[in-house]
Amino acid sequence: SLRPHCRADERLFLWRGVNTPPSSTISHPIIEHLASIATRASLRDATSYGAGIRKFHLFCDIFSIAESDRLPASFELLHSFALWAVSDPLKYLAAIRAWHIAQGWPPPLSDDSHTRINWSLRGLDNILSSRRRPLRPPVTLDMLHALNATLVLSDPFDACVWAMASCAFFGMMRFGEVSVESRAAFKPTKHLTRKDVFLGFDLAGKAYARLDLPAAKTARPGETQSVFLVTQGPLCPITALQNLATIIPALPEDPLFSWRDRTGAIRPMVKQRALERINCIITAWGWGTAFGHSFRIGGASFYLAKKVDPEIVRLAGRWRSLAYETYIRAFEQVASQHLSILSP
Repeated sequence: SLRPHCRADERLFLWRGVNTPPSSTISHPIIEHLASIATRASLRDATSYGAGIRKFHLFCDIFSIAESDRLPASFELLHSFALWAVSDPLKYLAAIRAWHIAQGWPPPLSDDSHTRINWSLRGLDNILSSRRRPLRPPVTLDMLHALNATLVLSDPFDACVWAMASCAFFGMMRFGEVSVESRAAFKPTKHLTRKDVFLGFDLAGKAYARLDLPAAKTARPGETQSVFLVTQGPLCPITALQNLATIIPALPEDPLFSWRDRTGAIRPMVKQRALERINCIITAWGWGTAFGHSFRIGGASFYLAKKVDPEIVRLAGRWRSLAYETYIRAFEQVASQHLSILSP
């Protein structure tokens, strides 16, 4: 195995590449042994380097980088890795440098290459520092299961909340796209209605749903953007939409995500009320947060963990290029949760 299970401080020496490094000493067992022990003794603590090497291979796995291109690594690959890492990229680059040297390769980056990477990282810092609030943590599959287990799907209010949550997660939707700011704010030209849902089967005979957004943050005026949903086991958004239609029958022009009050009146789901219900459940299960969790970023993280091409995720999530770092960075936060549960 190229990457055997071992302690973090051993990865620098035990994790290898498929390419053969150039010779650095004469071919003699005593000299080669001296070189090996000298390499190991040159670092007092290799644990932090081990974490960086692991993150580098996670990046390579997500973007389908061939083993032969990982060691030695090119400037293009390490520049991309630094942009993706976002937090402490220089620390991770130092780990990759140490890994190259420990494996018998020259340092992969020249001073000029470091200068070019630092230029890009300053730009990212400017983008991130201009954000008005911190990135919200993603919703995970465990949280989605907790919502599904707690919400009463025969209750109109809860059935609506569950349909919103499932669609927002698997459709990578902004929560404002499945809710309204107030009851009076609902407009069919701006918000989803029952007629904006299409249920069908693809060429392979698999069920899917299409939600046609009459307005979206990244859409031009009058442009319709579509969200595509497919079956997803017990957390399936299509099943959630069908349950919503059964529990809360409505007219084509009525809000898609709506519920009926005790008088029988149709009400669009107000964002604050839905989030209060969701956050109450998430907090009760031990995942409280000051900013709330993002279904959109959680869904993107889920698809990345299933090795969906990141560009497909970007297109399906309707992200523009400057927002690309948002969900790529979020994947780091929940990689272990999603990688251990690869299906709903």
